[in-house]
Amino acid sequence: MRKARINVSGRVQGVGFRYMTKLVADQLGVYGSVKNEQDGSVTIEAIADNNTLDLFVEKIKHSPSPSGRVDNFSMIDDDTIKDSLKFNVTY
Repeated sequence: MRKARINVSGRVQGVGFRYMTKLVADQLGVYGSVKNEQDGSVTIEAIADNNTLDLFVEKIKHSPSPSGRVDNFSMIDDDTIKDSLKFNVTY
């Protein structure tokens, strides 16, 4: 399993972005979490096999929320992300 830390910014807070990210993660079988950051960005910790993670990333880049917009996207592999058996929205 691959573990990645993703940060997105743009119109990603107050538009249902976290909730829709969870729906996409649950549909694809991605584990991890999503949370808002104080700077207005959103951070996602994602755990999945390579193919599933690639598909998840493509959906996130195009904003899973119809009202959202991703202007900036960054992703790094991060083996320090704790294992999880579900995908959580963190507040």
